[in-house]
Amino acid sequence: MLAIEVLKQALIVTLLVFVMMVLTDYINVLTRGHLSQAVRGGRWRQYFVASFFGATPGCFGAFLNVSFYIHGLLSLGGIAAGMIATSGDEAFVMLAMFPDKALILFGVLFVVAIISGWLIDKTAGALRIKPSQKCQLEVHNKDREECRCFNIDKILPQLKSISMPRLLILIMLILLIIAIFTGMLGPTEWNWQRIILLLILPIAAFIVTTVPEHYLREHIWDHIVKRHLWRVFLWTFGALLVVDLGLEYWNLESFVQSHMVWVLVIASLIAIIPESGPHLIFVAMFADGLIPFSVLLASSIIQDGHGMLPLLSYSIRDSLLVKSFNLVIGLGLGLSLYALGW
Repeated sequence: MLAIEVLKQALIVTLLVFVMMVLTDYINVLTRGHLSQAVRGGRWRQYFVASFFGATPGCFGAFLNVSFYIHGLLSLGGIAAGMIATSGDEAFVMLAMFPDKALILFGVLFVVAIISGWLIDKTAGALRIKPSQKCQLEVHNKDREECRCFNIDKILPQLKSISMPRLLILIMLILLIIAIFTGMLGPTEWNWQRIILLLILPIAAFIVTTVPEHYLREHIWDHIVKRHLWRVFLWTFGALLVVDLGLEYWNLESFVQSHMVWVLVIASLIAIIPESGPHLIFVAMFADGLIPFSVLLASSIIQDGHGMLPLLSYSIRDSLLVKSFNLVIGLGLGLSLYALGW
């Protein structure tokens, strides 16, 4: 049954997104406090570092770049570069659905972001566009105390009085490991994807087991599970269902092929929305071979998941400037590559 197959696909993608989010957040917390030093320096260093942070999956890199921008550490071109490189939660979904092509896309976005940052600063200078004044606003929730993510003395006491969120997540991960190992979910044959899944899942389970309770609740349960995970599942399920229904009951492939330029324009306009989710329809279409790389690239350049939200709260003007520059770059590059057959 189509709905059951789509549900299984959406479930495996969502669970993989959860694991990758946990791993990414864990690394981010361990390195937090040392990242602001990396961005200090000349303009090209700003473009490189902001693009690198933006290219990391999830919202952390974009939020970090906004914090740098607000504190005057990034230029307008620097924050725009970071947003171009950012794919938000869609990055996790793309890694789950087509990891090889996703890595190529991230690499292209990284290069485009660096070059675009320089061009935007040059253009802004010529047009005498000045960003808003820096302030001391903090836009991302940082731990006020140092987080000891691995404290061997507290692991056993935490497990003896295990909380409901920790228990639920561990049960979910154990069931996922069993389902992947037996072939009920994911690849049915033993390939590199299946092996990697069975390597990273125990790492995620280790993190969930060993982190302190406040980290588990604030970072994993409240932020990843309650804020992101259900949205990822609903949007992934909806996007996959729409595409699969279109392929089976409506000549979606023929329609898209006949109106590809309009599809590219629509994808670019939808990408303006500062929200992770609506863009997943184009991720699903690319995964099914309905749209070329140029359409996905244009959408990815312009969209930035939730990354724009803290910038909107700081300066609507600067947000519109960044979106306008990125829309021109995304549409221009997407149409150019499509004309070349990409």
